[in-house]
Amino acid sequence: MYKIMTAGPSQVRQNVRDARALPCTNPDIDPAFYDFYHETCELLSKALHTDQTAFILGGEGILGLEAACASLTEPGDRVLVIDNGIFGKGFADFVKIYGGVPVLFTTDYHEPVPLNALETYLKKDHHFKYATVVHCDTPSGVLNDVEAISRLLNSYGIMVVADSVAGMFGEPLDLGKSCIDILCGGSQKALSCPPGLTMIWVSDRAFRAMEERKTPIRSFYANILAMKNYYKDQWFPYTMPVSDINGLRQALDNFLDDPDVFDRHARIAGAVRETVRAAGLSLYLRSGMSNTVTVINVPDGITDRELLKEMAEDYNILISGCFDVLAGKVVRIGHMGESCNRPDVADTLCAMQKVLEKHEIRLKCDMKQTFLTLTQ
Repeated sequence: MYKIMTAGPSQVRQNVRDARALPCTNPDIDPAFYDFYHETCELLSKALHTDQTAFILGGEGILGLEAACASLTEPGDRVLVIDNGIFGKGFADFVKIYGGVPVLFTTDYHEPVPLNALETYLKKDHHFKYATVVHCDTPSGVLNDVEAISRLLNSYGIMVVADSVAGMFGEPLDLGKSCIDILCGGSQKALSCPPGLTMIWVSDRAFRAMEERKTPIRSFYANILAMKNYYKDQWFPYTMPVSDINGLRQALDNFLDDPDVFDRHARIAGAVRETVRAAGLSLYLRSGMSNTVTVINVPDGITDRELLKEMAEDYNILISGCFDVLAGKVVRIGHMGESCNRPDVADTLCAMQKVLEKHEIRLKCDMKQTFLTLTQ
């Protein structure tokens, strides 16, 4: 078995695997399941300090992003796409699919979204139905202040869709202090479930926008409005994946029972970055680094594919490469959720060093020992 140290999916705790093996009910007609699902959604809202309604959708995290755009976008709607990363830019595709007009606000991919520049832009043009923004853009690992960004957008009457698939549960996020209208998460990142579920939190304003559309929502599966009254009506628009949701509930309980979760992510992420620099390697970002993933420039003398392949084959450790504009340029170590622990991160850094030195790339420190010293 591989040690999973990728930028998601992350490792899964045994009690989550056990929960996924519980006997299945029929979620379409079992009142007890409706109660269980509802209670789990209420815990999701508690975890993010909000009274916004949460839902669990049967599909990988991308489903939430598409569902938000499908449910809000009507033909001709102008949508502000805040683009400071690959997933940030990717929202434009969903907007176009559903007939909207994406307008990109593009900034340096090496930095978080600059609030002052965004405010200057909005003073000149703020006629948008909604805006999209990414909390942690996983390909680069950049962390944006989505709470502050959402408040700025709201001051211009712009609804906000935020992707925190790779941020939430590893980075603090207080949805109650934000003006985010649809927040999207995924099961497989810092919550440490297997892939397969989307979580979304939806504001009353977003529901009103869906209900007041002039045209029908152009999707069945990605129609958030179809979920609104599931508990009152005791009806889901499609059969819920019972085993996946059982596992998610256990993972959520694990998160809520861990008072050290954010400190641990910050401590380990900071030590990884300091170790990488001490070794003479370079980080992709100049600032705004997420505590869930570290993105490292591939050094001269090796390719990303060689590094990934040899870590997997020689040391049974999986880390991530990248794609789009970062293809071949960086590798990514995920330290999120169950993968955010001292022994596994130390082993990952040790394996990386051994592979690099095999290719005659000499580092300036013992990465494993440096990391362990920094995290004592």
